[in-house]
Amino acid sequence: MNKMLTGAIAAAVAVSFVTEASALEWNVSVWGKRRAFTEHVEKLAELVSEKTNGEFTLNISYGGLSKNKENLDGISIGAFEMAQFCAGYHRDKNPTITVLELPFLGVNTLEEEVAVANAVYAHPAVQADLARWNAKLLMTSPMPQYNIVGTGEPRDTLAKMKGMRVRATGGIGKAFEAVGAVPTSVTATEAYNAMESGVVDTVAFAQHAHLAYGTINRADWWTSNLNPGTVNCPVVVNIDAYEDLSPEFKAALDSSVAPAIDHYLANYGALLDKWEGILTEKGVTKVVIAESELAEFRKLAADPIREKWIADMEAQGIPGQELYDLVQTTLKETRAN
Repeated sequence: MNKMLTGAIAAAVAVSFVTEASALEWNVSVWGKRRAFTEHVEKLAELVSEKTNGEFTLNISYGGLSKNKENLDGISIGAFEMAQFCAGYHRDKNPTITVLELPFLGVNTLEEEVAVANAVYAHPAVQADLARWNAKLLMTSPMPQYNIVGTGEPRDTLAKMKGMRVRATGGIGKAFEAVGAVPTSVTATEAYNAMESGVVDTVAFAQHAHLAYGTINRADWWTSNLNPGTVNCPVVVNIDAYEDLSPEFKAALDSSVAPAIDHYLANYGALLDKWEGILTEKGVTKVVIAESELAEFRKLAADPIREKWIADMEAQGIPGQELYDLVQTTLKETRAN
């Protein structure tokens, strides 16, 4: 009997040890607070946990692990296993994916944003670019075209935008610079204070960020159709951590990406449906830019910035023209389907 009891205890300890040893927790670095921009990360964590019976968990930290501009560095040294960042925060570190931040690309919907990002992320040059930081591109964070909020008289013509201090990063910042505005690349979390203190006159964001960071609360007006472009913010994983996953955990992670994106799109769509009511509730005037002004904006910003980007990439040995053409081809195929 004693031998049986001893054996049972030993077996229980062994099972406990195996369960404990097989459990895995990844740290995930994002920033701000939970919002539409992070819903796919939250859903991914939920699905991965469900599929592995809680054995593989994603511990999501909102700013507790790293500053948003340092997330790619954190991935490179293995400080955490997963992170979200925006290409425009450090264009020199991820030049290939900045093709997705070029102004006036022609992307009209979130679904199109997902399609072009997936195509670019799959390109060998892009994967090699991010691999320099030991980063594997997992999924995008699709956002609508940016528009600006501001106080006082609306900046509804290019003439009024001259000298305008605008919080804008990446290609959007370059676009505003082309029409005489003065872009500054303060981070999203700094935007409200920059607007409040007068460091910037206006802030360019997608709708969710105007809400999440409070810039809509300081706004008198919002441009509804300026649509100069958007930023690209991938979610990446540390390559070593990914390769060390068991086949079961890797399958759980990979198979959860598509449904996480679907959840993100549905959630963001609900926010956009409520946007008009939010503007009314907060007393923010919707400004419509004249088509003639938009045409001039595109003429000054789109072609010159695109051609310079392509030339700069090719000079670095990066297939800039090929990446730009890939975006346009993917758009056509997506719309055809």
